[in-house]
Amino acid sequence: MAKRPVKYYVVDAFTDSPFKGNPAAVCLLEEERDDDWLQSVAKEFNISQTGYLTRILTDTDSTAANESFNSTDLTPRFRLRWFTTVREVKLCGHATLAAAHVLFASGLVKSNRIEFSTLSGILTAKKVQAGMLDISSSLNGKPEDHFSIELDFPADSVVECEPHDIPSIPLTLNGVPIINIKKMATTGDLIVELSSGTIVADLQPNLDEIHKCPGRGVIITGIAPSESGFDFFSRFFCPKFGINEDPVCGSAHCGLAPYWSKKLGKCDLKAYMASPRGGILDLHLNEETQRLLIAGRSVIVMEGSLLV
Repeated sequence: MAKRPVKYYVVDAFTDSPFKGNPAAVCLLEEERDDDWLQSVAKEFNISQTGYLTRILTDTDSTAANESFNSTDLTPRFRLRWFTTVREVKLCGHATLAAAHVLFASGLVKSNRIEFSTLSGILTAKKVQAGMLDISSSLNGKPEDHFSIELDFPADSVVECEPHDIPSIPLTLNGVPIINIKKMATTGDLIVELSSGTIVADLQPNLDEIHKCPGRGVIITGIAPSESGFDFFSRFFCPKFGINEDPVCGSAHCGLAPYWSKKLGKCDLKAYMASPRGGILDLHLNEETQRLLIAGRSVIVMEGSLLV
């Protein structure tokens, strides 16, 4: 029996402008596909992340066999998996934002809240209507497309580095001034604070040396320029995952938010990822529950069908 075509969208996440932020492909699966197919499709898209959504039907779905993605549940739930061009990952912020945006913007869900079942547990996404509409921020100009999405993610503690964790950071970062080096407890990503956000934005790191670092890769960060309107700048390099530079990495902020919250003495932060594409994240850290709310905008730039 022939496989059904798979509907897909390409979404620029953490931006309100096309061709900015971080692109992610979102595929809507109505039947199971094996991991080799999922990885092959991600490689075919050849962007930082491809997300796969599968509707989780509940016992109360009276039309479960035919309902597919259209959902009237109070809190619809979907299985969500993320693949880079070379492997599956346990957590991805921008592809989760992109997946939620597709479901909300296309009308496939009727509620303002979605739950995703992932390798990192249950993650939630909440639609937040924009207060001031900027017609230029949508490709089609429809007011209902102007909204932010707030993701509820686990915060990651930031711990001290062992000497073997930082084999050649000066060489890796071409000798720029370094303020501090920490690492994320869960992922092992190094967080390297530089002397300014401007240096973060301008740096050209040695990617061959980053391959030798532990964890997924290296996050560089620095205090934002006072006139920028942001609290801190960051960039994330993870070539061992097939991504030399992740344009906007939501999951990196699971460690960056606790780091800067402690350093700046506040729980509400505005972050800018200073990659060439750029991206904006609004953050709220709940220190008691160790949960992080990550809010951002997205734009759908492409849609189509996979025929294989």
